Amino acid sequence: MPEDPIASVLYIILELLIAGFSVLGNVLVCWAVCLNSNLQSITNFFVVSLAVADIAVGVLAIPFAIVISTGFCSNFYGCLFIACFVLVLTQSSIFSLLAIAIDRYIAIKMPLRYNGLVTGQRARGIIAICWVLSIIIGLTPMMGWHKETPTKTTHMNNSTCAPGLMKCLFEKVVTMDYMVYFNFFGCVLIPLLLMLAIYLRIFMAARHQLKLMELKAVHGEKSRSTLQKEVHAAKSLAIIVGLFAVCWLPLHIINCFTLFCPRCDPSSPFVKYLAIILSHANSVVNPFIYAYRIREFRQTFRRIIRRHILGQQELLEGSGSKRMSTHNSTSDSIRLRTNGLSVGPVSEHRGSSSCISSYHCPSHISPVGGGLVAVSCLPLSVVISNSPQTELCPLQVFTQTHVQTGLHLQHV
Repeated sequence: MPEDPIASVLYIILELLIAGFSVLGNVLVCWAVCLNSNLQSITNFFVVSLAVADIAVGVLAIPFAIVISTGFCSNFYGCLFIACFVLVLTQSSIFSLLAIAIDRYIAIKMPLRYNGLVTGQRARGIIAICWVLSIIIGLTPMMGWHKETPTKTTHMNNSTCAPGLMKCLFEKVVTMDYMVYFNFFGCVLIPLLLMLAIYLRIFMAARHQLKLMELKAVHGEKSRSTLQKEVHAAKSLAIIVGLFAVCWLPLHIINCFTLFCPRCDPSSPFVKYLAIILSHANSVVNPFIYAYRIREFRQTFRRIIRRHILGQQELLEGSGSKRMSTHNSTSDSIRLRTNGLSVGPVSEHRGSSSCISSYHCPSHISPVGGGLVAVSCLPLSVVISNSPQTELCPLQVFTQTHVQTGLHLQHV
């Protein structure tokens, strides 16, 4: 903790703000992936794993960092566990970023084999392995690679704590050998260099494929657009890796000075705590990158905030209440996205009984072109106009009919 009381209070306030934004932002990321089926991709499985690690930083690691900065009295191994906990989460973040980079490399380098190589089951297995390895690496000091436990002599020199306890500070329990040689060089720097090489290969491969498309003109506009979207996503994820390096490297560089040149260590306590705050701030930035760079995330974030946090209803003013006007009813209607099937306006249905008795709702719908997609929220009406006669039925009746497998219903 900084010696200046004002600096200490400022440090705690900044850490608490970072913790709050980290939890809120990354919960929003997990919520968006759960809510929007378009975001439930293999890549976003790893994004959720990264978000979970950042949530744990806000909920546990930052409070632990605040406590340990005060130098509170603790037994040796309790202090060591608190010091190591943040290392577990850092390592999990690195492995998640590395898994994302490899996933994007396969998607762009081997697009035809991607679905066969990268499956949901394999992704879940990789995430589990990443977390197990992170726990082992982060808790390695607990297995013996730590500073010597304090003796009775050292306790006599530290009269502020009760017998059997010590003043808990990170540098008193974790060795710089472990932090620099094993944690930084082996488990942080090497994965970061691998990610740098992978993203360079991704952009080179994408550039080569785009040039081939221009020269040979054998691929359609759809293939080119898909590749450009993949490159845009890769750029967004590369930015996240870059920010991770910017946020964490200063603290590791300070540790290198502490180990290799203790006398020429240029860092004051103020600089060290500034580097700690910067490393924790990395847990906040990712949701902002998703919102700024990825439209699907941005739109889902807006929907969650408006509908679930602010309580605004995008489609209906209330369940069972009447529409405000025919215009509102039209905008809240079922939307049918298909080739050749027209969609008419929807008005409030007032004769559902005749519709049920006469079975005006079609009992079979054939997909046209790319298929039929109906989007609605209960209790809306459906208008299907593929002939001169337009049929109008409640959605409930529509969904109870026998619909071909090609039809998918999704809620807006």
